[in-house]
Amino acid sequence: MRFIFTLFLALVLQGVMAQDITGIWRGHFRQTNRSLQLLNLEDRYRFEVQIAQEGKNFKAVTYSYKTTEFYGKADAKGAIHTGTKKVYLEELKIVDVRMQIGNDACIMTCFLQYTKNGNEEFMEGTYVSMNTRDSSDCGRGTVFLRKVTTSDFYKEPFLTEREKKPKAEESVRINEAPPIARNNPQKPPATGNKPVQPPVKPKPPASKEPSPAAPVIPDPEPEFRKPAAPVVVPPVIKDRENEVVKTFTVTTRQISINLYDNGTIDKDTVSVYLNNRLVVSKKMLSLSPITVNIDLAEENDYVELVMVAENLGEIPPNTSLMLVKAGNKQYEVRITSTEQKNAVVVFKYQRE
Repeated sequence: MRFIFTLFLALVLQGVMAQDITGIWRGHFRQTNRSLQLLNLEDRYRFEVQIAQEGKNFKAVTYSYKTTEFYGKADAKGAIHTGTKKVYLEELKIVDVRMQIGNDACIMTCFLQYTKNGNEEFMEGTYVSMNTRDSSDCGRGTVFLRKVTTSDFYKEPFLTEREKKPKAEESVRINEAPPIARNNPQKPPATGNKPVQPPVKPKPPASKEPSPAAPVIPDPEPEFRKPAAPVVVPPVIKDRENEVVKTFTVTTRQISINLYDNGTIDKDTVSVYLNNRLVVSKKMLSLSPITVNIDLAEENDYVELVMVAENLGEIPPNTSLMLVKAGNKQYEVRITSTEQKNAVVVFKYQRE
């Protein structure tokens, strides 16, 4: 029993100590602003976080920037829950800021969720912010971060020092004495005389009148009707694996899609196909959106949008952020595609 408990404890400690978010994270944050959404605009800032984790707590520095409009650097701290992998990040004070006259600086508190997809690591969630001048509300919004290997600025000394240390899980050792074998004689099984029950004879099946055949109910027509297969499937779709990453059921026929680079602008280039029809040809992802508008026609309630990586950019793989607007609803989708695999997003129309 002691050996089983020791093994269980070792496995638990390994799972607890295995998660380390030390490193450089880069992406963006954007404010939830209804007025800007109505104008089809968004307040989107680049965001970089450098983290040095010790145990479940960490020290951090954040960089926020938007072209020449704003640049801010802040000291921060936080913690990660080893079970749920929820991350709390709090900016403490601004140490450097450059902004236009008349603007105020704000500090953020982020509530993030860590996830891992293959070799890619992400943190995303929401934030609230406070004006450093008068402590008033500075707005709230969403945050997306992806772990990267290089900084857009310089690596902080505390991060360089932390990376020299062995990882926490390497220092965990379970030194337990080997289990002591005990020679416990086993008791022979009890051999009691059980009463013998007479065999039960099966009853002959009662004769029944043949029941009338159940009426055949025709299958209902499917709610979503796929379009007829196109005559020619592009080789880049036919010859690559096509993975469905998201399926949306919408109640509007007008859908607007904006595509951005997901994190660092590293010259990722994509093509977009709509039901095997080319709608975007070899465009580079950037901070400016690539826009695709979809009109779900009356006879076509099912649309497949395929993202094709034309290259892997300077930092593989090809990654993008898709913002979908369908009526009064908005969605975000992370897209990862390679030269062997395309990413597919499906839209289904359903009447209200």
